[in-house]
Formats: sequence, C-alpha cells, structure tokens
Amino acid sequence: MTAPMLTEPPVRRGSDYAGLSRRIAEAGLLDRRPGSYVLRIVLTLGAFVAGWAGVVALGDSWAQLLLAVGMAVATTQVAFLGHDAGHRQMFRRRWPSELAGLVAGNLAVGLSYGWWVDKHNRHHANPNHADSDPDVGAGALVWTDEQARATRGFGRWLAARQAWFFFPMLLLEGLALHVASVRALVGRSPDGGWATPVRHRAVEAVLLVAHAVGFLGLLLAVMSPVKALLFVVVQQGLWGLYMGCAFAPNHKGMPMPTAGDDLDFLRKQVLTSRNVRGGRFVDAALGGLNYQIEHHLFPNMPRANLRRAQPIVRAYCAQRGVGYAETGLVESYRQALGHLHEVGRPLRDG
Repeated sequence: MTAPMLTEPPVRRGSDYAGLSRRIAEAGLLDRRPGSYVLRIVLTLGAFVAGWAGVVALGDSWAQLLLAVGMAVATTQVAFLGHDAGHRQMFRRRWPSELAGLVAGNLAVGLSYGWWVDKHNRHHANPNHADSDPDVGAGALVWTDEQARATRGFGRWLAARQAWFFFPMLLLEGLALHVASVRALVGRSPDGGWATPVRHRAVEAVLLVAHAVGFLGLLLAVMSPVKALLFVVVQQGLWGLYMGCAFAPNHKGMPMPTAGDDLDFLRKQVLTSRNVRGGRFVDAALGGLNYQIEHHLFPNMPRANLRRAQPIVRAYCAQRGVGYAETGLVESYRQALGHLHEVGRPLRDG
C-alpha cells in the first residue's frame, strides 16, 4: 500500500467549487512557478547549509546556542519546502516531488515524508473533523467535549488547563514528530502489515539514520557533549515551537463539522479554515500557510500564487454567502487558545 500524493479534489461540473476553480484557472494561478521555487530553494537551503557551516566554524563556544536559535528557524523553513513538495506545488511529476520531499523531510529535518503525506492527506480530506482529521484527534490536547470527557488521571488534569500549557507543550513537538516518524517506518498493524503506508520505506529509513548520525556527529565533533546537548535542546525545542505556531492559526478554534453535517467541498474547506493577515513578513514566516483557505481549496497551487488568489476566493465566497475568516496573527492565537480553554471548562468546573 502506498501513500498518494497530495492532489487537487475532483471537480463536479456545476458545483460552487467548480465555478471558483474555473476563475482561478483562467487567472493562471494553478500554473507552476519554477523560477520562484528555484529562488526559494536556493535561498532556503543556502541559509540552512550556511547555518551548519557556521556551527563548524564557531567550534566549542557557548555562542553556539545563538546559532541553535537560527537553525531552528532555518529547519522550519526547509520543512515548509517539504510541505510544498508533498502538494506538488514545485513539480507536476511525482518523482521530482518525492525526491524534494525526501531530501527536505527525511535528510534535512529528520521527519518521515511518507508518514507526513499520509497524515496530511487525511487532514485535507476532512479538516477539523474530530473523527477523521488526525490533527484534531485526542492526544496530549483535546479539541472536543467528547474527547475531554474521555480523559483520565493526569490527562484529565492537563486537559482542564491545556490552554495555559499550549505553547510550552509545543517545545516537545519536534521530539514528537521524530518519534512518530520512526514509529511509522517500523510499526506493524494487527494483521502483520505496515501500520502506515510509506512508499519508499527503506530509503526513508536510511535517510533518517543519515540525518541522526550527521546531526549528532557534527555537533559532537565541534563542541563538548554538554554544549552539544544544549544545542539539541534549544534547536529542537524552538523548531517544534515554530512548527506549532505556524500550523495552530489555520484551523484551531474554527468550526468542527461532524458526520451529520452535509457540507460540499467549498464549504468544508472554507468554513473550517482561517487566514492570517500580516503582509510579506507573515507570508514568509508562516510559509504561505497564512493563506490557509486558498491552500485548502487548491492544495497544488504554488505558494507564490496564494496571495494573488485571495481576492478572487474572498469575493467568490461573499457572492455565495460563505463565511470567510481572516484575522491577525495574535488574534488567531487568542481564538485557538480560547477554544482550548472552553473545551477544558467542564473539567475545571467539575
């Protein structure tokens, strides 16, 4: 079983989505932007490689902890490239998209590309649906009243206070992603098959090992074990925090449909997503994910075209009477934390 690439949804002729899709296509916004991606890849990977060269040049110094902060930012930006590759925003063909995803994800970041594609496919198919979207499934955090009521022990105590611990918990997100990647590559289902569909399992395993050996080996070669350990803690913690802060504004605190809601594709994607204002800086900092509505409607759209697509999508939604959520970055976090706080209220009151 192989993980499918992240592709555009089927278009039903005459549907509201079909009408919007025609407008977007006529504007040329689904066309690839090779020049833009060449520049983005060169700059991003250039900064990533330069950062590691700086680590080698600086040597056994406490100033390495400052470089660890920079490397957390650079690592997240490389992860954004892996995201774009998974959606085939860079290339139309599968093999160059997979190659870019494997290099960015497994080798550079230490994140299983195949595991992420499978997980992200399910998120895009049913965003914010508690029974189908793995991003809002019950875990360390709970997103629905039903999930909160099912908690026990320490998990129940944490769920009652989860809004307060949200950002500190993101410091562990990087570790959680690494663990999930390894489990996806080695985990078996009850019937003896692989638990997670991964297309290039052996290649991914080799690249993850190469990442771990290269990452830890380089640090131990240029600095003391104590400094290397602290570098890992700072870089991995801030990488997880940055990743979480980039994805949290997109859906958290937005409506969570159930199986009984009869939503067409347009409404399923728009009503559960939130855009974040902020200009070019926010565009770069969030990897284009601040245009979450446009991205969910057209996952294959190159990142550079999302800004141009926004006024078309927003106007079309207004014509169809479909709510279009857009807010500032700080307000997006306030809404997400407000939702977490409200879900935990019955546990605190009880």
